[in-house]
Amino acid sequence: MTSDSQAGLPLEETSLSSGEAAVALRRATADDIEAFYAISLATGDRGGDAAALYRDPRMLGHIYAGPYLTLCPEHCFVAEDGEGVGGYVVGTLDTRAFEARLEQDWWPALRRRYPPPAGEPKRWDADQRRCYMIHNPRCVPDKVVRAYPGHLHMNLLPRLQGRGLGPALLGLWLSNAQARGCRAVHIATSATNPRALYFWTAHGFAEVLQTSDHGSSGTIWCGRSLATCG
Repeated sequence: MTSDSQAGLPLEETSLSSGEAAVALRRATADDIEAFYAISLATGDRGGDAAALYRDPRMLGHIYAGPYLTLCPEHCFVAEDGEGVGGYVVGTLDTRAFEARLEQDWWPALRRRYPPPAGEPKRWDADQRRCYMIHNPRCVPDKVVRAYPGHLHMNLLPRLQGRGLGPALLGLWLSNAQARGCRAVHIATSATNPRALYFWTAHGFAEVLQTSDHGSSGTIWCGRSLATCG
C-alpha cells in the first residue's frame, strides 16, 4: 500500500474500499469526541471491550483520547464508515511539551472531579487505578523520548479490523507528522498484548525498553524513525 503522500492524495482525507463499504479517513473534529471516548472504552482491555471493568465509562478516554482531540486536534484522524466513526489515531510530535500542557490544561479539572484513590493499591479496581494515573501521570522514560520525541495511540473497533485500515491510519498519521518536521515517534503497549506488539513491530517499530508499572503487568516501548516514512 502506498502512503497518501506518495499517491498524490491530500494528507487530511481519503477513502478506502476493499470489496466492503467504503471507509473515509479524515481529520478529526470536535464533534468526534463522544466517538473517541466510546472507542477508547470498547478497545481498552488489551484491544477488547473494557466496559465491564469500569464504573465510569469515560475514565479511559480521559487519559488516552480526550486530551489529544482537545489539545492537539491537528494530530488526530479518524476512520468513518456508514455506521459512524469506528477508529482513530491520535498523538503529538513533542511528548515533553504535551506532558507539560496536560499538567497545565487537562489534569487540573479532572483532579477536581476525581479524588485520588484511598486504601491499599492492590485492592484498587480499574477506576481507582486510572484515578491514580490522573493524579500521578506517568512520564515517558527519558531513554525513549530522547530518541523518539513524538508518540501516538491508535484504536479500531472490531468491525473495521482486518481490512487494512490500521496500516492506512498509521500511514496517514506518520505522513502528516513527517511533513510537520517530526523525526521519530514511539508507542507504548501492554506487555500482555502480543497482538498489538506484533502490529507495531510489523510496521517499522522496534522495541526500545520494557518497564514495570504500578498496578500493571508492564509496558513495552517501541520507536520508529520517520526518515523512511511511507
